[in-house]
Amino acid sequence: MLTQLLPQQEFFISLEFFPPKDKQTWPKFLAEVEKLKRVNPLFVSITYGAGGSSQNNTLEVAKILKTEYNLETMVHLTCIGASKQKIRSFLDDLLKIGIDNVLALRGDPPKNNPNFALNQGDFKYGADLVRFIRQEYADQFSIGVAGYPEGHIEAPSLDQDIQNLKLKIDAGADFVLTQLFFDNTYYFTFVQKARALGIKVPIIPGLLPIVDLKKVEKFTSLCGATLPEPLLNSLKQANQTQGSKGVLEVGLDYAKKQFLDIKQKGAPGIHFYTLNQSLATLYVLGFEKLS
Repeated sequence: MLTQLLPQQEFFISLEFFPPKDKQTWPKFLAEVEKLKRVNPLFVSITYGAGGSSQNNTLEVAKILKTEYNLETMVHLTCIGASKQKIRSFLDDLLKIGIDNVLALRGDPPKNNPNFALNQGDFKYGADLVRFIRQEYADQFSIGVAGYPEGHIEAPSLDQDIQNLKLKIDAGADFVLTQLFFDNTYYFTFVQKARALGIKVPIIPGLLPIVDLKKVEKFTSLCGATLPEPLLNSLKQANQTQGSKGVLEVGLDYAKKQFLDIKQKGAPGIHFYTLNQSLATLYVLGFEKLS
């Protein structure tokens, strides 16, 4: 359980995966997981598809990571549009396979339902899910929640968003895992503001090494993260002169500098958004070189 493991670590690495939809690709995915075991992650997380897109696969993949790869596993859980019965059933299933770490999220409204209302279920906010888990399961789960160094895309301001984060902590969350960012100042300012508000739990930064220009532009547009102009210009120039290989080199070198700066300035650990690929994380951590 992460509430027991986190205080024991001076600095750690953790990894995020998503459950591949096509089971024919699972051997390839698990081969990448095997490569990443070299970094000795404190834990791995597996995302939870909103609206039923990959929820069944989430449990199965989580079980494999926990039992066959002996990895401390955390499962993402979104509550938007869900009933208490459905959430309870999922949490019961987690306990049955020995998983006691959850990242409690509101989740995004279904894209195929423009008339969806946030109150179309028993949960409206992430804090409601945290509170429900604590009330129903006491301390059987270690609960993480999301933090947004630049503010959630729906939040009126960063300060208001941190107030909302405080509600999740007060409801019983044990730690914070942040959204991706490309300027470390956002993370450290976020931590400073959270501490000033009385948030004392670990705040783990999330790092996405850039491997593809179009993908990172899409990610940032969806979550509201900022791509610093000098970085974006360097990526575009590399793409024009060297193509995808140039983008990869610029992106991973930038991520390595980000990583070293975050570590040196005292973050508790770093959570890598792997996109189910091992090379970027292994390169940033010094395990691999680019050919």
